[in-house]
Amino acid sequence: MSELKKSDFRIFYGISFIFLVAVLYFLSKEQYWAAAFPLLAGIIIIALFSLDKLILSIAFFTPLAIVINDKSDGPAISLPTEPLLFGIMLIALFKLLHRNEIDKRIYRHPITIAIGCMMAWKLFTTITSTLPMVSLKNFIAQCWFVIPIYLLGTQLFINTKNINRFLWLYCFSLLIVIGYTLTQHAAHGWTQDAAHWVMYPFYNDHTAYAAAIAMFIPPAIAITRMKETLPLEKIWSSFVTLALFVAIVLSYTRAAWISLLIALVCSVVYFFKIKFWKVFLAGGALLSLFMVFQSDIVMKLEKNRQDSATDINKHLQSISNISTDASNLERINRWHSAMRMWRIHPFLGWGPGTYQFHYAPFQKSDEMTIISTNAGNRGNAHSEYIGPLAESGVLGMATMIMLLIVTIYSATIVYSRTPEGKIKGYILGILLGLITYFVHGTLNNFLDTDKLAVPFWAFLAMLVSLDVYHSRPATIKKQPA
Repeated sequence: MSELKKSDFRIFYGISFIFLVAVLYFLSKEQYWAAAFPLLAGIIIIALFSLDKLILSIAFFTPLAIVINDKSDGPAISLPTEPLLFGIMLIALFKLLHRNEIDKRIYRHPITIAIGCMMAWKLFTTITSTLPMVSLKNFIAQCWFVIPIYLLGTQLFINTKNINRFLWLYCFSLLIVIGYTLTQHAAHGWTQDAAHWVMYPFYNDHTAYAAAIAMFIPPAIAITRMKETLPLEKIWSSFVTLALFVAIVLSYTRAAWISLLIALVCSVVYFFKIKFWKVFLAGGALLSLFMVFQSDIVMKLEKNRQDSATDINKHLQSISNISTDASNLERINRWHSAMRMWRIHPFLGWGPGTYQFHYAPFQKSDEMTIISTNAGNRGNAHSEYIGPLAESGVLGMATMIMLLIVTIYSATIVYSRTPEGKIKGYILGILLGLITYFVHGTLNNFLDTDKLAVPFWAFLAMLVSLDVYHSRPATIKKQPA
């Protein structure tokens, strides 16, 4: 053994000894957080030498993550995902500044440009925010989703095996949550009221839980239908699909059901290769009919007094109840409050993440419900489109809509030119999964939480990677093992 290697060992043992002494010292002082040092050291080593495995681990930890300090005055944090994401972001920024190895085609991709516009405007409205520190925290939180999951994800998913790994890691831990939820639900007699909270502490309520499930149903079905899928994996994907369907039915979440229905309609459009102009014409015709009969439709909706119920048929009828259903009425209350906020700051908005701190005075007494509060301390605007309108002005809403349009248009072009096979199946499954969230985003907004932000940005990264590296034979790179 050379002198150099002996010196390396001395350094290693010296650092290990100091590390051990430090941990024991803090533990002797009852500073038990020091017990996390070995785990932290292991994570740092993995991040430095095998960042791809750490990103994939995020997929597994996300459904199982638990929010700490969610209802107190202090900062809320989702453990262990958000600290991991923050650390990966710092390492990624260092690597990008030191040696940018991201393919330039990724930066030039329409989806990346749309995300860049959205983040740039969010940063600008953070500077002009009415609550700068709140907006800065919101912006940084968005960065630790976009940079590690989307930007690094485009390189991770060059190897399509990592798409499978990501999907199945997330689904495996999601199945653990589903098993826990169904067990809790059964213990409380399968009641509808229990369905709202039995997934706690992994999900705060049934809406985020169902939205995550809905996103993974299309990719699971796509993998099941692929000819290239091995028999054992096909059995597994069939089981996952069935479990996800059972869980989403028992979640009693109407928004998720609507999103899956629209995804089904879109799948028919893609499967039968219906021309875009026909879809556009049909959509225009429906919109025109709505405008002509708007008064009659509203009167009909106001007569619907069916509240949400355990019976599936009645529960579906309650979707259009805007007279007595508290959940529907509260959404309308939040949307109206957001619109009033927007009228005061139409261009710059109030600042990212500030809606929940400002909307209370903008509520009207005749629009408030039994679940409203005068303090206005029960969350956000319940819309991925109206929320940014209040917080970042008209361009905030426009950039989100632009991301939606660019994603669907780009994925449609890629899908149409990709030959039949595994890649085409991935593209359709992932796109339909994103469509479920874009639809869900009209009624809820969860992109400020890891539970939905991680799969959302990962799905976008998958689409871009499949487009750049796999949709055209001339651009395909040799996949790593």
